[in-house]
Amino acid sequence: MDEVIEAKQKWISSADAWISTVQRGDLNRTHLLDPVMLECVGDVSGQNVIDIGCGEGRFSRMLSEKGAIITGIDLTPSLIEEAKRLDPAGTYLEASAEALPFDDDSFDIAISYIVLVDVSDFRTAIDEMARVTKPGGRIVVANVNSLATTCSTGWIKDAEGKKMHFPVDGYFEERGLRHSWSGISIINWHRPLTAYMSAYLKAGLVLKEFLEPCPTPEALKEHPNMVDETRIALFNVMVWEKPKVA
Repeated sequence: MDEVIEAKQKWISSADAWISTVQRGDLNRTHLLDPVMLECVGDVSGQNVIDIGCGEGRFSRMLSEKGAIITGIDLTPSLIEEAKRLDPAGTYLEASAEALPFDDDSFDIAISYIVLVDVSDFRTAIDEMARVTKPGGRIVVANVNSLATTCSTGWIKDAEGKKMHFPVDGYFEERGLRHSWSGISIINWHRPLTAYMSAYLKAGLVLKEFLEPCPTPEALKEHPNMVDETRIALFNVMVWEKPKVA
């Protein structure tokens, strides 16, 4: 089966489990990524914002509550239906990150929140993000760090189950890897960081911020098990700007 078709089918079959997982809460999102993403997005009041790969719309709703005019797109029909149900005022469409159904220069801000790792043709997706963003607008991207996507096994543990180290192998080979947890079974794509950076730069974007979120002391006090996230940078957050026309 073609990997692209398989990836979409896996998301369709995993949608209910994903919604349940989001409803239970994900510490990495709520305590690690959300604060950084919100700070990087900044003031969104009255801004036209596209959330690419919005899923069931969790982050879209957060931005809507801050005054953004939200458009969310996702390939998974049931996730879009859930997003519409939870946010009737928002605009949510079934669409591909590689073929956004919008005119050039349509949005003030484009969001990609742990999505590119799910997209097979990430270079086209980055081109599309740049295309639909207005000159002077920003693209805010959270993604899984390339050092953390080379293997699907996660931490290597000793006989007692203690986490010893995180495996890295085949770093420069772009490929899809199958991941399963909590009833979710999907394909994530590994690429070296240079592949991502080259794609952004070839799209004519200018890097304004690069961050690798780490748990705050407050988060560690509330959730001591997040100490593992102080040992390896699982995620990065970037802010790119589309230059204004001279």
